[in-house]
This record gives sequence, C-alpha cells and structure tokens, in this order.
Amino acid sequence: MKLTTCDEVLIAGGGLAGSEAAWQLARRGVRVTLLEMRPSRMTPAHATGLLGELVCSNSLGADGTSSPAGILKQELRRMGSLIMSAADASRVPAGGALAVDREKFAAYIDAKLSAHPLVSVVRQEVTDIPAEPAIIATGPLTGGALAEKLKSLTGDGLLYFYDAASPIVTLESIDMGKAFKGSRYGKGADYINCPMNEEEYRAFWEALVGAETALLHDFDEVPRHFEGCLPIEVMARRGPKTLLFGPLRPVGLEDGRGCCAVVQLRQDNLEGTLFNMVGFQTNLKWSEQKRVFRMIPALHNAEFVRMGVMHRNMFVCAPKVLDGYLRPMGRDALFLAGQITGVEGYMESTAMGMAASVFMYCAISGRPLPKFPRETAIGSLLDYLVTAMPETFQPMNVNLGIFPKLPGGKIRDRSERCAAYAIRSAEALESFIAQNPQLLI
Repeated sequence: MKLTTCDEVLIAGGGLAGSEAAWQLARRGVRVTLLEMRPSRMTPAHATGLLGELVCSNSLGADGTSSPAGILKQELRRMGSLIMSAADASRVPAGGALAVDREKFAAYIDAKLSAHPLVSVVRQEVTDIPAEPAIIATGPLTGGALAEKLKSLTGDGLLYFYDAASPIVTLESIDMGKAFKGSRYGKGADYINCPMNEEEYRAFWEALVGAETALLHDFDEVPRHFEGCLPIEVMARRGPKTLLFGPLRPVGLEDGRGCCAVVQLRQDNLEGTLFNMVGFQTNLKWSEQKRVFRMIPALHNAEFVRMGVMHRNMFVCAPKVLDGYLRPMGRDALFLAGQITGVEGYMESTAMGMAASVFMYCAISGRPLPKFPRETAIGSLLDYLVTAMPETFQPMNVNLGIFPKLPGGKIRDRSERCAAYAIRSAEALESFIAQNPQLLI
C-alpha cells in the first residue's frame, strides 16, 4: 500500500528515541502527538516526568572520531539531532567522554519539544498498539498492557535482559585525602580516583561477593544480563581479579601507580557536587550498597543521593520481527524506535529514533524508504538488526565489528583505524544526504 501525506503522526514514548523522532518529524513539517505516561505513572528507574530523562549513567560514551561511539555522535550532529544539541548544551567534564548534567539535559529536551508549534505533548499511557502512522518508542522498560500487545504483535520475538544503574554520591562526602583527580592516559583531570591497596581490595571483594541482592519483584525468571552492563557483584563473582581488568583496573593513572585497584567517580551535574560511581551498576540491597561501598577508603563517609537499582529491559528479536526499516513485518507505517529494536546505549537508541523518523517521513509522503549506507554507524546498526543470528541475538552497541571492513591492509593503531572509519562514514553520509536532500532540513 502506498501511503499519502497524513496530518499527524503519533509517537508513543518520550525517552531519547521518541523525543528525537518527534523533533525530526516536526522540523520536516509533520505534526506530532507525543504520548508520555510520566509523571502520572512512573517506571522503576525514572525519577522525573521530563522528556529524555537518563535512567542509568550520565555518560553518553566517548566523543571524537577516535572511537565508534564518536563516529555515531558525528553522524547524529550532522542530521540535526535534538539529543546531541541537549548533550552539547549540558556537558560536564569527563575526559574523552561526553557526559551531561542529567537534569539540565532532560530539561533542555522537554523545553524544546514542549515549545515546538507542531508537537503536542500528551501525558497519557499507551496500552495498545496505536493506529498507523505511529512510532512505538516506549523504551526497554515497556510493561503492562502494551507489553502484552507487543508480544502478540511479535509472536515469540519479544526478549529481555536485566540492566542496572550505579549509585551517586556527594562531592563533600568524598575523603579527598584518600583520593586523587585524573583521567586515564593523561586525558585531563576530570575523574576522582579512589585507590585501594591489595588488603583493602581483597576485603572489599569478599564483602561484595557475599552481599545480599534485592528481590526482583514481579519477575520469576532467572536474570539474563547484558554483558556490556553487568552488575558489579555479578562481575565480582567471576573471580577476584575480574574487576581489576574491568572498572577497577589500576592502569593509565600517573598517581595510581602501585595501587591494586582504583574506583573512578565521574561528575554527574554541572555544579560538580554529585559524582557517579563508574561501572558500579548493581542490584545489591540498599543497606548492603552502603555497607560494602563505604569499604572503599575514600568513600568511608559517602553520602548516597541515589542508590543503584536494577530493572528489566525489553527488546524484540529484530532479525525475526523487523523488516530492515524498523517496521514489524507486514506493517506500512508502524515503526519501532530506540532500545526496544535491539540496540544498546543512549546514542544507539537516539539513532534508531532518528532513523525511524526518516523512514516515517518517507512512508507518509509516498517516497521510497531510503537505505542508510552501511559505511555509516547508523547504517551499520540497522544492518546488524537484519543480519544478526536470531538464535543468539543480543542488543548491540556501535562498534567497529559491525562496520564493513576498510579496503587495503589493516591499520594496527586503533585511533588511526577509527579515524579512517570516521572519514569514510562522513563521506558516505554526505553522499546519502545529497541523494536524499529532502531528509535534511
């Protein structure tokens, strides 16, 4: 069926993907109704009713073209991303990463969309598959009646994994006499580092693996974690040295020489009064978090303003369910967007919201749906959702492994290799825009 121009597109969900999709459609002249259930109904992980609220880390990952994540950010900026504008406007120091003041970040997104004349923000829960044209961007915390409807829509193609968030502590409660500032490999001094000697680390590790976890309410299944965001207690149970090769690795820090382990704290707000425990996503009971994490010498008097939490993330088995354009098989103008499509990460979710809006714009205006070049990070993510093995499908972050290989010999230096991918990505995206000028307003 060839669709004709419609008066309005409904978007379910006001997270990163839904907010990005709403912005991209509105700036192309399409009227949008954005449905968001918060704050009348909250999720286990959200704290406010603001559109685009971050529920886990305040870091959006590496910036700059020396990393795959930076390549994706470069592409989103070129496509006029609202989420990237918000991130750049609320940035806080984080070495080579792009981290944000989470409250200012969400407030920026909320204000921009609420003020746009073509966007109507309606605070209402979506409990059924909306009529086309619509984008479902309800996120990985989708539950209730809508989750049941999605199960019916996707058959056996709806999956889940468990995700967790790290605690946040106040700056004034950190013992700076037992900590030092610095970023790994000389990239500034944006992190507070909390070292431990061998005896302190061993006691911490033993307490961590023996600590009591919280009950996962409403779920009977054994948790299946995403490897890229394991709770710290799960990592610790793999052996006493696991953390030393992960978030507590004592490398790349001039003042950390001779330490057995180093816990890093990253700034969480613009004022620099709150710090996030990097890599400390957890499902320990709150009382256990305080007891165990205060065994870190610099945090012996830590004041926790947010405890670590765990929640279930839902996603579809994209190779079985989606058609390559983020549509459930057989649908003309119903698109999924964000992490529910089977990508993992803030920027990846944003990218799927942007892509869904491009596909929707073409669908409702009777244009052929364009194919993002595989040489771009966006195109590589979309291609992964089509070509991954359904039997072992897991959410995917952007990484060089999903890009087509570079021609010629292998570039051994990773930064140089990423830079080469970035140049190719930028050229491919510019060619794509030149071929589809209506997509960039």
